[in-house]
Formats: sequence, C-alpha cells, structure tokens
Amino acid sequence: MSEEAYQRLWESSHVTLQELLDKERPLLHPVPERERQSFQHRLSSLYLFYLGLLRRLDAIYDQMVQPQKRRLLRRLLDGVAGRVLELQDELVRTDLSECRCLDHVLQELKLTPADLEVPIPKYFLLEQASILKDRGLMLAEILSKMEPVPSVEIFPGKHWTEAIILLQRAERARQGRLRAKFMREIRREEERDRKSREDGRHKFTQDQASVIIQKVWKGYLQRKRTQQDRQVEMEFIGMLPSPNETEHSGILSQACLREDVRRLRQVEKEEEFQLAMTQTHDSLIETEGPDIKEKMKEQIRQWFIECHALTGRFPDYPDESSGGSYVIFADKTPEQVRMELELQVQESKKKEQEKNKNKDEGKKEKKKGKEEKTKKGDMDNMLKVLPSKFVPVINAGHEEYMKLWKNRHESIYPSQSFDPETLREEKRKEVEVEIRTQVDKLMQQELKNLRLAVDREEERPLKPPKKKPGKKVGKKKEKDLTPSRSLDSLYEELVIHRLLKKSETVALKDYIGDCLYLGSALNVANKLPMPSLFDIRQNMALYGVLRLGSPDIHAMAPLIRSILLVGPPGMGKKMLVKAVCTETGANLFDLSPSNLQGKYPGRAGVQMVVHMVFKVARLLQPSVIWIGGAEKTFYKKVPKEEREMDPKRMKKDLTKALRLLNPGDRVMLIGTTARPQLAEMKGLCRTYERILLMPRPDYASRFVLWKHMIETQGVQVTQSLDISALAKVSDGYTPGHILQAIQSVLTERRLLQLSKRPLVASEFLGHLAKLEPVYKEEEESLKDWYFKTPLGKKRMKLIKEQMEAEEARITKEKKKKK
Repeated sequence: MSEEAYQRLWESSHVTLQELLDKERPLLHPVPERERQSFQHRLSSLYLFYLGLLRRLDAIYDQMVQPQKRRLLRRLLDGVAGRVLELQDELVRTDLSECRCLDHVLQELKLTPADLEVPIPKYFLLEQASILKDRGLMLAEILSKMEPVPSVEIFPGKHWTEAIILLQRAERARQGRLRAKFMREIRREEERDRKSREDGRHKFTQDQASVIIQKVWKGYLQRKRTQQDRQVEMEFIGMLPSPNETEHSGILSQACLREDVRRLRQVEKEEEFQLAMTQTHDSLIETEGPDIKEKMKEQIRQWFIECHALTGRFPDYPDESSGGSYVIFADKTPEQVRMELELQVQESKKKEQEKNKNKDEGKKEKKKGKEEKTKKGDMDNMLKVLPSKFVPVINAGHEEYMKLWKNRHESIYPSQSFDPETLREEKRKEVEVEIRTQVDKLMQQELKNLRLAVDREEERPLKPPKKKPGKKVGKKKEKDLTPSRSLDSLYEELVIHRLLKKSETVALKDYIGDCLYLGSALNVANKLPMPSLFDIRQNMALYGVLRLGSPDIHAMAPLIRSILLVGPPGMGKKMLVKAVCTETGANLFDLSPSNLQGKYPGRAGVQMVVHMVFKVARLLQPSVIWIGGAEKTFYKKVPKEEREMDPKRMKKDLTKALRLLNPGDRVMLIGTTARPQLAEMKGLCRTYERILLMPRPDYASRFVLWKHMIETQGVQVTQSLDISALAKVSDGYTPGHILQAIQSVLTERRLLQLSKRPLVASEFLGHLAKLEPVYKEEEESLKDWYFKTPLGKKRMKLIKEQMEAEEARITKEKKKKK
C-alpha cells in the first residue's frame, strides 16, 4: 500500500472513532436489570467495533513514515487497546463468564469470525528487538558455561572380513528382491495371455473399432473437463486449497519486503526528527529565550506591584509543587486577585461553621441512613459501565488530529518528513517551562529584596501543609533482601538454578481452534456454553499479551496480576505460557514446586527465591512467572510421595509478593493445573484473579486442528483424506493426542510414499485407539469445580434467577388465558 492509501485509512478510522465516541456517552447511564440483554448487546457491538479499529490503527502505525503522525498514532493505538481491555472487563462483569458468545452480534453486524481475533500490535516486538537480542546473547552465554562438553561416542570397530560378509549379504538380498519382482511380472504376463487364449478374441471391423475408440476418448475428455470445472469451483468458494501456492507465496514475500523497506524509512525519518528536535530547542533558547525571560519577569513584577497596592504587602511566591509562577502567567487582573483573597477568607469562615454544625447533623444522619440504604440497593441492581481512563486519551488524540492533520495536504511534504512549524510550537512550550524554573529562582530572590527594602520585612518561612489525621493509606514497601547485589549477578544465579529459562518461540496464532458458533442459542436455552479453543486464545491475548506488551496500557488498564489455566493434560497450557512470552518478549521464570525441589531450603531460602524472582522480573519487565502444577502450592492434603518436595512452602510468600505488584509492573503470574480439585478453593482463588477453564475441543476445533497439523507436516490435504470423519471419531481427545497420532503416522518413510499411496483417515485410527481420551466423568468434575469458583457461583445464581423469572412469566400467561 502507498502512503496515500494509509492516509485514507487513517481518515476513515477517525470517522469510525467519532462514531464510537458518540456511542460511549449513553453507556454511562445506569440500566435496570430487566434490560440486561440489550445492555450486553450494546457492549458487545462496541467491543467488536473497537477491535476492528485496533486492527486498522496497528496496520497504519506499523507502516506510517512521518514521525509526528506516528507519535499521535501510538497514543491512539494504546488508547484503543486499553479501551478494548476495559470493555472486555465490563463484558465479564455483565455476562458473569469468561466465555463471550458474540455469534448473534456478528450476524447482525455482518461480520465474520475473523473479526473476533484480537490483533497484537507489531511494535511490541519491533521496538525492543535490540534489547531482546542482547538479553538472548547474555542468556546463551550463561547457558554455554553451564552445559557440559558432549563426549564423542566411539563406535566399536569391525574386522574387514566381517565387513565384507555384511556387504555381501546386503547385495545378495537386493539381487533376490529384484529377481523376485522380475519373476512376478513374468507370471502375471503369462496368466494374462492364457486367459485371453481361453476366452477368445472378438474381431471388430475398422468402422466399429474407430467408433469404440471415439466413445472411450470423448468420455475420458468430458470426465476430465468436468473434474477440472468442479476443482475450479471448489477452489473459488474456498472448499479446496488453491494449487498456485508458489505464486501466492511470491506475492506475500514481495509485500513483506515492501513493509520492511518502509520500516527502514521510519528509522531514517526518526533520526532526522530527533536531530531536528535538539536543533530547534537550541535555536529557540538562543533567539526567543531572552525575550521570553524578560516578559516573564515583567509579568511577575507587575503582579508584585498590584498585590502590594491591593493588600498593602507583597504576596507569598507560589511553591513549585503548586505550579510556581505558572499561576501568575494566567494574566490575572487585580480584581481577580482580590476575589481570590476574599474567597480564602470565606472558606475559613465556612470551616468554622461546619465544625459547629457537625454535632447537630449527627442526629439527622441516622434518620437518613435507612433511606440511603434503600437507594443504594436500587443502584446496585442497576447495570452501568465504570468510568473509562482511556476514553479521554482517545478523545484528546482525536481532537489533535482534527486540529492539526485533518485538513493538512500531503503534497506539502511528499518525502514524509516532519513539519517544522508544528515541531517549533511544541518545543516553544518546553522552552517556556525550562525558562520559568530559572525565572522562579531569580524572582524569589527579588521578592525577598523588595520585602526588605520596602516593608523592612524578613522572609517568612513557608509552613508545611498539615497532615490530616487518620490511618495511612498505601502499601508497605517490600524489604530488599539483596541490596548489595547487582542485577547481572541475580540474573546469572537464577539461570544457573534453572529458575529463569529460555522460552521456546511459539506464536499465539499457532494455538489453533475455531470459535463457538451456537453460543447464543445455548444461552437462550439456559444451557451453559463451554469455551472453545478460540475463546481461550482470545482471553490469553487480552489478559496476557496486550497488558504485558505496552507499559502505557498496563499502567491504566484494569489490573490483572495472575491467571490460572485449568484443563486436562494435552490441552496446550504450557504452549500458551510460551506464546505469551514470545509475543511480548517476556522473560520466563519457573517457580513450579517440582523445579524448586532441593533448591533454597528452609524458610529463609523460600523468602529469598521469591524475592529474587520478583525483583529481577520487575527490573527486566515484561516477565512471566510460571507455576506448573499450581494445585500443589495449595494442597488440601500433601500426598506421601510429595512430602519431601514440600510444595506448600511458597504459599505465603507468593501471595505477599503478588500484592506488591502495582499498575505499571508488567509482571504476570500464570499457573497451570490439571487437578484443581486437590487444592483449597479459597487460597487458589485469592492468588489467581482470572481462572480459565479449558474443556476438550469441540467438533469445529477438532476439524481445524486435524487440517492444520497435517499441513504443518508438509502434507497437502486431498479429497481422499476425510477430515470430517477424523474430527468426528476423535471426540474426547485433546490437541496433544491428535498431534501424537499425526506424528506416529507421518513418518519419513510414509511421507515418501504419499505420491503413490495417498493418505486416508483409517491410518490414524489405530494410533488414536492406543491413547487414553478425556472421559466425560473427568470433564464433568472439572466443570463442577469451576462452578464453585466466585465467578462460577455468580453465573449459576444468575441462570437460576433467569429460569425462575421465565417460569413465573409462563405461569402468569397461563392464568391470563384461563
């Protein structure tokens, strides 16, 4: 795409953004409980629109060259991503479920399931590529020191006579196979001749023979033509893969090359812009700095004179914390100053009157208490959206675009260089702030001299503001147990003890699964839809990737410190942890009980290891702390075979360290478990703020899994392979089971035979039969456990209330008919 195309896309995005900002205002009004469905629909449609806008802004920001536009785009991109997270949080609060069934909204808005995909901004990895490279080299260097030198295997030698005998055997066997094949063909030919002699050959005339040949040939041509037409039709409607993959790959590679060229241009223009910023700053200080300084001094002196004329004394100079002389630069008149002084006197009188009235109001408050409680109860039953932190950011960015860039013709700067006038205006404000701090120091001294010369008054010390009595609000700071140690030494120690590991490169899109197409129908029938693999992937993108990827998003988005993935073995829980690390460039720390066995013994050792991990994780954020077998930390009763491991020793220190994580600390705790029933529900739910249930895949997800995994092995799916039958037969099997079956069948030898013997579905059945599926009893026990979690209880309560309301409505209608 050209620069003009991206400019048009940016303009259309702001049209959409204006529409979304208009839709935000009605959401702030509370809605009664009976309108829950319409409220959910409005939230869902807004969420989908913001997702589409996020996808477009990411594409524009990735390819826009002009540096000033990129800065505005970055603020808008982070703002829209944060708003997506806020709306997702609102949907969870409204639906009381982590699984969002948006199929009916997709149908009404005429969107496809692909529009549900959460886009991951490309700048997450591109902007920290150098940091990730240096960190990878440091980790590789430490690991190379640890790994032992592999010993060279010495194979036992053979005597030359034994080697000759071995070669003779192999050659005789080869000749025997060739001879057997030759004799088999001779016997078949003899058998064919014998049958033809016995049956006798029918003789045709020349005309009859030509007619028979024509029939056969025309039939063959028509069948071939029909097959080709059907193939073209199936490729056109997307039911078969197109054979021109080489052409498509060539086009895609060319497009990627152009994108890389534009990114190189971005770096060049950014360097030019940085140089221009320093030059503009220096030139403004040299040319306009003295005039700005004198103007500020004159303004402050005039303020001194006016205040002295009104009050008979010189004013106190504004403190730096309150803005310094910036308050004076508001060009206030003497009358405004007088009004401010009168307001201060009135406020002091009001405070005295309020103290006297407090005693009389105590009795009235008791009477009003009951009325307020009833009002609060009604408000609690109302559905409303919490105030957004990101909408003001988006609104400010949109206004800046409308003011600066909407009517700006791109023909002025065809090379996509920066706008010097806009840069000069921005830098002028920064220069004024710098000069103001210098002027404040000079004018404070001048005010002191004026007081001594005119009023003969010495400088009055500023009284510190009185602290209000009451309990101290805020979190206790964590005590640093390693104050004298450097970050490099702590990092190396964690790597040596295998607590910091190198994460495998796994893209989140490789976690394959299809969305739930009948979720709304199940909700209408008061049945609980289970999340699909697609929903799990989306939740990990929202809870993990978007929050950890950007410090600006994490600082303002709803804070989530921990996630628990619950599902049977083979569902891809570890894969999702690695995918979050890959997409955000995060460090991977392993605090699994099995990994801590025999390391840092005793109470002090546990405190030290938790402190070190969280300290390094904060300093090298983003970071992911993974705990495999998360139920072991909160065991109800520790099994005998695991008592030596002491899995519960980290329980208290882990919860304390999690509480100390604040907005802006891009550290995420992710736990994985297959047996949550063995853990204490209270402790587990306190530690993990979001619990994602991963049931076995449904038919749609199994179909996509089989197709994708077979194709990744280098096999093109043909009509001879019935994927639908495989998806039906593999009900109850996890993605791990499907991958094992495919790897067992598609060996190197079988891949070489594909040209002669195409792949069929029956080849996979024997390998699937050897694997142990996830039985319904196991899945039901996981569901029962999930519905005992806080969110699960709320969901069950809501469904019960809805069923009771429906029954009451039906009985009421029956009475009316009678």
